[in-house]
Amino acid sequence: MYKTRLFALTALIAVNVIIGGCGQKKAAAPPPAGPPEVGVITIQPQRVAVTTELPGRTSAYLIAEVRPQVNGIIQKRIFTEGSDVKAGQTLYQIDPSTYQAAYASAKAAESRAEANLIPAKLREERYKELVKIKAVSQQDYDNAYASFRQAEADIASAKAAVETARINLAYTKVTAPISGRIGKSAVTTGALVTANQPAALATIQQLSSMYVDIAQSNTEVLRLQQSLSSGVLKRGDTQTKVKLLLENGTPYPIDGTLKFSDVTVDPSTGAVSLRSLFPNPKQQLLPGMFVRAVVQEGINEKAILVPQRGVTRNPAGNAMVMVVGAGDKVEPRVIKVERTVGDNWLVSDGLKPGDRVILEGIQKARPGTQVKTVPFVAKPAEAAPGSTAQAGAQPGQPGAQPAAVKK
Repeated sequence: MYKTRLFALTALIAVNVIIGGCGQKKAAAPPPAGPPEVGVITIQPQRVAVTTELPGRTSAYLIAEVRPQVNGIIQKRIFTEGSDVKAGQTLYQIDPSTYQAAYASAKAAESRAEANLIPAKLREERYKELVKIKAVSQQDYDNAYASFRQAEADIASAKAAVETARINLAYTKVTAPISGRIGKSAVTTGALVTANQPAALATIQQLSSMYVDIAQSNTEVLRLQQSLSSGVLKRGDTQTKVKLLLENGTPYPIDGTLKFSDVTVDPSTGAVSLRSLFPNPKQQLLPGMFVRAVVQEGINEKAILVPQRGVTRNPAGNAMVMVVGAGDKVEPRVIKVERTVGDNWLVSDGLKPGDRVILEGIQKARPGTQVKTVPFVAKPAEAAPGSTAQAGAQPGQPGAQPAAVKK
């Protein structure tokens, strides 16, 4: 009896469910999905300063090696190693005794020559009057005149000997030829030195300004010349500006100027030497430091920049972007990139002003599919260091600051 009731109850419930289901309306199907949404930027040309980063070494603006100009024994050293010295300051004292004696001897010879001049002059004057009245022969007057002129020549020779002795005596004080910082001394008191010896006593370097010697490959020089001649790049200021990065990556706070470009290519490296000059008021730059110089090559008035996040590579390794073309359909576009500008690529071929490049939603953008475009807005965390765009301005959009291109 219990099983019969349970079966009847189950059957009743099933009938009610079937009847209720038949009375409900059929559920509506979901609406068809629209085209995928992608974030794009519109390409606009920008004014860009093109720069090249090259390795270099610093060297002092002036260097002077101190050497003796007379022989002798060093009596004392009159400077502190590593200190700043002034031009003309005495650095070493060489024993002057022999040179003082030579100077005194030369002065005595000069006095003797001057004493011999007086009788020779008086004799010449007397004979000059006597020869007019035929009191002496012409030969006697000629001899008197020759003696007088010889006495004058002896005085001139003696004066020259005195000057030579005075100069040699002055050379016993070895002075600084330039102002600057002096290094360690190569000799001590009591050392014997000789005139014009090959080994320097000390070296002075002027550090108020510093040269930075850099090398640029001949290939880059030719490329730059072609860009300038074709009008792609234009020269900026009359003096090329150079920025400096120290060995630890810290930027040097003062800009320099390019002063010299060699006209000879080094056959061993294929590079051309460049020299730039930097003020060094705090002596932060020291000779021999390794640095990286950022040299401004020129100005590209119509540069096309594309953020790196929108550039991919095809199987052949070529740079490629997704562009929204006619009918809002996605088109793959192969481009040619030259170098980076912050977090952007500098594009030399493949894009033109007005092209819409996809930066966000690339995974939804299949070639040939229709998409819905919205302006791409970079998140603050995505802004790359060194980006030159203004706040709220997209790369490639009007309102962006002129960028500096670094190779």
